[in-house]
Order: sequence, then C-alpha cells, then structure tokens
Amino acid sequence: MPLKNKRFFIVLAAGFACLVLGSVFIDSYVAAAARGRIASAGQARPARAILLLGARVYPDGRVSPVVEDRVRTAVDVYRAGGAKKILVSGDHGTKYYDEVDTIRKRLTAAGVPDEDIFLDHAGFNTYDSLYRARSVFGADSLIVVTQRFHLPRALFLADRFGIKAEGVAADRRKYRDEAHNERREFFARVAAFFNAVVFRPRPRFLGPPIDLSGDGRVTWN
Repeated sequence: MPLKNKRFFIVLAAGFACLVLGSVFIDSYVAAAARGRIASAGQARPARAILLLGARVYPDGRVSPVVEDRVRTAVDVYRAGGAKKILVSGDHGTKYYDEVDTIRKRLTAAGVPDEDIFLDHAGFNTYDSLYRARSVFGADSLIVVTQRFHLPRALFLADRFGIKAEGVAADRRKYRDEAHNERREFFARVAAFFNAVVFRPRPRFLGPPIDLSGDGRVTWN
C-alpha cells in the first residue's frame, strides 16, 4: 500500500476513534445528571409541577405499557403531595395522533381534578418538552416522571434550561423493548448534549406564557 494511502487510513481510524471516545464521554456526562436525583413517589421534593412525558398511544384510546406506568406513577406523586399540578407533554402533531389528551383522560379517570392537568401539545421530543416547560409554562422546578433509562437525559436538559428538577422512575414492570431503548438512548443522550450545549434550537412552536398556578383546562382542546 502506498504511503499516502496508509496515512489516509491512519487519519481516518484516528478520527473514528476520537468520535467513538467522544460519544462515550458525552453519554457518561449526560448520564451523570441523574446521580442522586431519582426519588420514590413519596420522597420527591415539592416542585411547581409534575412533568409527565408522553409516549406511544393508540387511536382507540389504548396506551402503551410505558405510558400506563407513567400515568400511574404521576398520580402517585400527585397524591403524595409532590406538586399540585401535572403537566402532560407529548406529541399532538396531527388531529389523528394525540398523546396528551389520551393521557389526560387516564389522569381524569384516576381522580386527578381537571383544573390540575395542563397539556403541552407540542412536546414532540424531550428537548422540546423541557424547553417549553420553562419558556411557556414558567416551570422553575419539576418532578419528571418517565422510565429510569430516560431520566438522565430529561434531568440533564432540565439543568440546561434552568429548571430545578428531580426524577421519579416509572418502571413498574419489564418492558418488551428494554434492550432497544437502552441502545437508542446512547445516541439520544449525545444528540441532547449537542442540542442543549452547542446548537440550542428553538422548538417548532412556542406561544404565549401559560400560568401553572391557574386552571389547566385552558390548555385543553
């Protein structure tokens, strides 16, 4: 192999190694955000609101096991006095797919008063959910409810947006896609780092401020 080609492959290999090592470092850095900040439903420090992050729901009103467990956990935190309001943030990008209202109906059925349920229809991803929680809903403190694998990224983003946050893990069973979720989360943490630290994009939608101390029904459809 000519010397020029050898040098090219050496530089290419070194660049790839730096990319891999850098990604591993960033993943570990983001994961560290959750250290000492995951509490049980009854031990979470009082906050402005409980942030219930959305996930897969179905047109017939069914929800995925992940969502079902997030709802049950958020209700536990609410009943324990962690916060007086629940902010449901998820994807309602079209009239045919609505995470937040589907979840809202579950919360209502569980006995959470309507006025205590706020809906963020434009929480299309975790970055947007935390950005909007601070910029639109004025949340300076949150109890974030999601599965344990997801909490480090959510808490890292909360830090970047100036939100004092603690997490409560919603894991109440074994999930079919656990291994896939863990692999995917590696790349999601790296992407979250660059979004929150380097690029800081604005969410697709923002809108006027909404007061979390008011009546949550102003955010319903």
